[in-house]
Amino acid sequence: MNSTDILQRLKELNEIGIALSQQHDINSLLETILAAAKRITNADAGTLYLVEPKKCELRFEIVRCDGLNVAMGGTSGVPITFPPVRLNDDSGNPNHNNVASYAALTGKTVNIADAYTAQGFDFSGTKKFDGVTGYRSQSFLTVPMRDHEDKIIGVLQLINAQNINNTEIIPFSSDNQQLLESLASQAAIALSNRRLIVQLEELFEAFIRMINTAIDDKSPYTSGHCARVPVLTMMLAEAAHATGSGPLKDFGLTDKDRRELRIAGLLHDCGKITTPVHVVDKSTKLETIFDRIHLVDTRFEILKRDAEIDMLRTVAMADSSPDDANNARKIYEERVEQITQDREFLRNCNIGGEFMTDENLERVRRIASYRWIDTMGNESSFLTESELENLTIRSGTLTVKEREIINHHVEITIKMLESLPWPEQIKNVPEYAGGHHECMNGKGYPRGLTREQLSIQARMMGIADVFEALTAKDRPYKKGKTLTESLTILGKMKLGGAIDPDLFDVFIQEKVYLEYATKFLAPEQIDDVDVRTIPGVSSNP
Repeated sequence: MNSTDILQRLKELNEIGIALSQQHDINSLLETILAAAKRITNADAGTLYLVEPKKCELRFEIVRCDGLNVAMGGTSGVPITFPPVRLNDDSGNPNHNNVASYAALTGKTVNIADAYTAQGFDFSGTKKFDGVTGYRSQSFLTVPMRDHEDKIIGVLQLINAQNINNTEIIPFSSDNQQLLESLASQAAIALSNRRLIVQLEELFEAFIRMINTAIDDKSPYTSGHCARVPVLTMMLAEAAHATGSGPLKDFGLTDKDRRELRIAGLLHDCGKITTPVHVVDKSTKLETIFDRIHLVDTRFEILKRDAEIDMLRTVAMADSSPDDANNARKIYEERVEQITQDREFLRNCNIGGEFMTDENLERVRRIASYRWIDTMGNESSFLTESELENLTIRSGTLTVKEREIINHHVEITIKMLESLPWPEQIKNVPEYAGGHHECMNGKGYPRGLTREQLSIQARMMGIADVFEALTAKDRPYKKGKTLTESLTILGKMKLGGAIDPDLFDVFIQEKVYLEYATKFLAPEQIDDVDVRTIPGVSSNP
């Protein structure tokens, strides 16, 4: 080989190294390795094996043969039917009979001019293959793939080097062997690096799922929320990606965009890890560590007891007339009836609904003004200030202060995420995750951002978060709403400027809600939706 050929080969090897470093998909990377190996050695066929340490075998990963027009494994979509090559025999001894396993076990290159005359290796399987296909497997070059830690991770095996001027099968030259050994080294390092990156990505996402499991496990009432929101977000994102008309017709997603959005969805509530459990789990208005309605029940029983004592005293008085006694009993019965009604009323108030009227609020305050004798013999207001504050919550079960505690999780989420050194490929995760409680009209929280200040992805997450909350069937203060009920509320939010109108239209037109419902909602929640009755639905869906 003259100096010009050497320079050309080195240039080609350098170009291959650059190409390997740019491959992000492992299957594509493996194909690039084998294709480059065949090209620089002018080989007709080749196989790339990967070592399976736990199974102690070599797994066929990519198989290519131009002469037989065979392409198996990798991105070809054709599965490899050959069994793996065992590294040990039945007795546990190293399998040095197979040329590929020998290279993997010893780390040595094997260059064979003609398999049919070679000694020391078992080529019976090769000959059987040739007999079936009519192929003639002659020259072999088998090179171990050694990574930067000097560990054998695979084997490159090339078959039938061809004369550059014709199709004559020739042995692999020493120059080709050196080039292939250099390529194998580069390829092993590139593959190890890609595997390491994939493993780190998997570890990162597993860590995210672990955080979400911890958050969801804090409360049986929000279990699954952290998992469902990213699923619904991605459904809406794919629908927007597929739309070919309207304001979102130019919106598109790359694989990088999808991963970035999915991670943001998984982390959108990571700040809840700091939210007190008693607030997250507050299923009734009076619940703290326990439901204080039972204390109120006890006081009602004390009121009944005191009313009975008053009645009995009146009846037992020596100068009491029959009319006085009867009147005392009547007053007692009316008082007990009022106490019973008041107790049931407060029990219902304690459950927490979606709206409490002014009349009911006033009745709670009237009951709070009752007087009772506590265990210390002191006369006290029937309800404490805290109990009164909680029982007069207009909707839900949270006080203003508790709602602020819940809402604070978004600020914590942003703070946590912005403190991390995000790689360029997923740098937008904090913005996407931190914007899911913002409103298009600037009335959301925590930063009061407007539609123009929010990415499309953050707006998607906002819709997903609301719809999941509306349909969730595991919340302490309400049942999961039907599709029609949920879409009606979502439509009103669109008209009120809370959610993105264009994404709402896609959510309806592409029936994203129905795709989600079939996976996560109870059958009784999936009613027949007449989109014409949904507020805010475009007249031309």
